[in-house]
Amino acid sequence: MKKRFIQILTAAIALAFSANAMAQKQNDPVIFEVGGQPIYKSEFMREFLKSIGKEPAAAPTACTYEKRKALEEYVDVYVNFRAKLADANARRIDTLISLKKELRGYRQELAEPYLIDSATMEHILREAYERNQYAVHASHILIRVNRNASPEDTMAAYSKAIEVYNKAIKGADFNQLALEYSEDPSAKGRISEQNPNAVGNKGDLGCFTVFNMVYNFETAAYNTKPGTICRPIRTNYGYHIIKVHEKMKYYGKSGLLHIWVKEGVGAEGKIRDAYQKIMDGDDFAVVCRNYSDDVNSAVNGGLLPEVELNQIPPEYVKHISETPVGQLSEPFHSTYGWHIIKVVKLDVLPPYEEMVPTYKQRLARDARNTAPKTAFAEQCKERYGFTDFTQTYLKQNKNSKAPKVYLASLKASVSALNDSVYRKKWHYRDGMVDDMRPLFQIGDQEYNNIDLLKFIEATQVYNPRKGNLDAFVDQKYKEFIEDRAIAYADSRLELDNAEFKALMDEYRNGLMIFSYTDKMVWSKAILDSTGLKDFYATESKKKSLDKEEDENYFWNTRAKIHIVRVPDNTILAPEKAEKAVARWQKKSGKASVLRDYIVAGIKDSASRKAVTVESKTVEDGKQTILNKEEWATGSYTHAEQNGYAIVIVEKVTDPCLKSLMEARGYYINDYQNHLDTELIKTLRKQYNVVIHKDVVDEITY
Repeated sequence: MKKRFIQILTAAIALAFSANAMAQKQNDPVIFEVGGQPIYKSEFMREFLKSIGKEPAAAPTACTYEKRKALEEYVDVYVNFRAKLADANARRIDTLISLKKELRGYRQELAEPYLIDSATMEHILREAYERNQYAVHASHILIRVNRNASPEDTMAAYSKAIEVYNKAIKGADFNQLALEYSEDPSAKGRISEQNPNAVGNKGDLGCFTVFNMVYNFETAAYNTKPGTICRPIRTNYGYHIIKVHEKMKYYGKSGLLHIWVKEGVGAEGKIRDAYQKIMDGDDFAVVCRNYSDDVNSAVNGGLLPEVELNQIPPEYVKHISETPVGQLSEPFHSTYGWHIIKVVKLDVLPPYEEMVPTYKQRLARDARNTAPKTAFAEQCKERYGFTDFTQTYLKQNKNSKAPKVYLASLKASVSALNDSVYRKKWHYRDGMVDDMRPLFQIGDQEYNNIDLLKFIEATQVYNPRKGNLDAFVDQKYKEFIEDRAIAYADSRLELDNAEFKALMDEYRNGLMIFSYTDKMVWSKAILDSTGLKDFYATESKKKSLDKEEDENYFWNTRAKIHIVRVPDNTILAPEKAEKAVARWQKKSGKASVLRDYIVAGIKDSASRKAVTVESKTVEDGKQTILNKEEWATGSYTHAEQNGYAIVIVEKVTDPCLKSLMEARGYYINDYQNHLDTELIKTLRKQYNVVIHKDVVDEITY
């Protein structure tokens, strides 16, 4: 009975497959076959249209000779590609370690966009761009608490933050509260004998824009109205109470001229005098040199280096946003003294599309980068099925009064850890864990405490502020679940995403063809010295000086020359040098002693060193030393700027064929083309390539 059922089922499947194949052949005919494998018209057209940059959905246009020729040429190209790919697979090129390593690198890079929630990523990028339009001037008070602090320590820090917040909203001076309560060292400063001017900022953070602060802090600051104080918000540093002073238009880097009069008696009067002189027509640079206490910029007319807004006082940022380019601000005061600025340049924030690459780079080091991954991990848990056994109760009798028990626990992981994990020194050892119950399951994969501990070992970071190990493990457990959910989706990308599979196939095939062609053609042509010599012996006989395409295989007329250069006529008169050359030609003629003959009559050692002799071979049409009438043996004197050069033509050689070594690069290239052509002929026979010309003839595009 069972055997008969299998036979009927097999026949039904075969019939369905046959019917589907017939339907496909009608709607999507086979354009050619390689090794018995059909390649359908749809696949070919996808690659062809991509190669010419035409959208598949675009309507066909009138057929022309050029279009038909381009199509037929690509048929040959694609057939050859598939024949090589078939042979590369037969030779198992894909098992090469170097290829597999390179493909892993490509895959990791290509998979990234598929392993995040694109909607969340788009929201984050748009949010960053909107925030980037403005700069925020804010102060804060920090109450520190470790990210992995115990619930008791967390509550104590929060209660203290609420206490300070209540004092602030009731009208207490925010600066004084920062000096008294803030645990940010910059609030109080670090005054010492060595650095008596290191006063604190009283919580004033100056101006900042997107990505200048941690994400939670940035979000709270941008969501708080100017002049108000937000409730305590949590970051990895602790609880922050933020007071937003102003929001101003952001211009990026600015080009500024400024005059600064440091704080002190008469400072305001001095800056107003300077301002009036400029308004009366005095040159800004002259007034700056006479009035500014910034000696570094005063010598440059008050010009400051281009800086970001978080590097200058907030008063500057405010006046930059209010002062048109080329105009002068009125005198204004800051904690540093009195100032006048003149804006000479303002950056304009580029369009959103241009900022996206910059934002993505910044995201790599920013907490908001986790949001698209977290959203994607939640989707994966929903899609593939997820069970958290640490939150799943053991089944009990409905009437049981016993306490409910979870199927798994993180206690084994907590017990295995110690404070060395905060110093990045903790290591997992076999036998640390007896509890082998699964903690959670994603798809068909289960993970236990050992897996969690190995994840903790691999991801631990240095954190001198020790926390509560229970809270630490809870946080790491959440990260581990997210990591494994994304890894599970990654492992199934080719199965679940046709677009990604096609992309990976394209990269894999490209790498295989590259490695295959390198082995069978490119490297072979270089390493096969005997084959190259035989190829040269045959092909060199076919070369002709009369063919323009063969000019690289021949030498033009060449001359072996020696060039004597005397940089100054006062060192040695040309007539004397010419006589020395004549003596050399008569008595020696050896290039190695030519200079000795020339400098024999020069007594001054510095002058002797100035005389140079160079020997070389030059080719007609590719040199500027010899004139047309000088292509004959003899010596020729050329006047130069202060001196002269004597060119001695020792030998002239008629045009001739280059040797294999002299034209090696050209012959290797030709040999590679020859090997490739012969390989294609062999492969087309070996894999019985069949091109269905009737299908090709019907193609329009």
